[in-house]
Amino acid sequence: MKILYYDCFAGISGDMNLGALIDLGVDAAYLKSELKKLNIEGFHLDVKIDQRKGISGTKADVVIENQENEKHRHLRHVEEIVNGSSLPEQVKSNALKIFDLIAVAEAKIHNISKEKVHFHEVGALDSIADIVGAAICLDYLKVDKVMSAPIQLGGGTVKCAHGIMPVPAPATAEIVKNIPIKTGLVNHEATTPTGAAILVATVDEFSDKLDFPIVKTGYGIGNRDSEVPNVLRVYLCEDTQPTKDVNSEEALVLESNIDDMNPEHYDFLLEKLFLEGASDAWLKPVLMKKSRPAVTLSVLCKEEIAAKLKEMIFKHSTSLGIRQYKVRKDMLRREEYDVKTKYGRVRIKQSYFNGNLVRTKPEYEDCKKLAEKHQITISKIENEVTKIISNQ
Repeated sequence: MKILYYDCFAGISGDMNLGALIDLGVDAAYLKSELKKLNIEGFHLDVKIDQRKGISGTKADVVIENQENEKHRHLRHVEEIVNGSSLPEQVKSNALKIFDLIAVAEAKIHNISKEKVHFHEVGALDSIADIVGAAICLDYLKVDKVMSAPIQLGGGTVKCAHGIMPVPAPATAEIVKNIPIKTGLVNHEATTPTGAAILVATVDEFSDKLDFPIVKTGYGIGNRDSEVPNVLRVYLCEDTQPTKDVNSEEALVLESNIDDMNPEHYDFLLEKLFLEGASDAWLKPVLMKKSRPAVTLSVLCKEEIAAKLKEMIFKHSTSLGIRQYKVRKDMLRREEYDVKTKYGRVRIKQSYFNGNLVRTKPEYEDCKKLAEKHQITISKIENEVTKIISNQ
């Protein structure tokens, strides 16, 4: 599996992204020829080798040939340009997804509909080229997955169409909601709205752990020359492990050691955690200092619900502190269907790996309800289900 990994230690902009992907292996001549399919005049792509703080890479600049004739555009104008081109459908789809993210962000900031957003930066030719170019490069690389480290946003202030704004700019802050970020490495805007939207629209997983062999590294050179190298680093990785039917995602584990709680109350707490959306929760006996027996409560969850689950733990347990850490979940593809037995319907769960069925299991809760209804053992229900499955 080919993986494109963004290491945004110094942020990302549209031109840095183009430079990095060209440096990684995208044919610059191919990119230029594909951009011509937009059928708009007034710009060209300038590609050259440059360096920052001794790091050599590719600098890609969209040069506007006549600034005076450049006009602002609304979202529908951009959509007409992209949809009217002869670019591949996947390129069009990815490009419009990026444009839409920025339009939605600007609309929320200005309290208007996205159709009424008057693009100041995104409607300009250079941003159209950056965004459509990003989609062209991604299509050229033919990767199976796109990953990214947390995005460095920078600090200080930035001058934009509406005046001096704090970093991150309002549009950037809106776009990166629920995305892992870092701030303060530099005292300027490290990530632009265009750069942020490119990542949010195309990245499948944000993780600071890179567990795959690196095949190639590319550097995109930015316009600044500050103490921190103004470059975007990207990796092309190859995961040689079989991954068919395996879905991966990032999650959080919340943990707390508890030594002074009535054990009967754990069942109530676990029920609350599952109702709030915990993926899993479990208890583990441990020995704390002075050989005190205790229990470690562990909860697996998505990052967006972590705050709510912490509230449940503090409210319904005697915990005084919770630690958390990120994990990667690898999950087998699962399917469900019903079988009709003489006792009633039972859901069947099946899991697959590398195209092969590896496990079939009747849903416990269904078997339990039927066993209670007919006053028989759960084993009898399960045996009946197994017999039906075997004859299918």
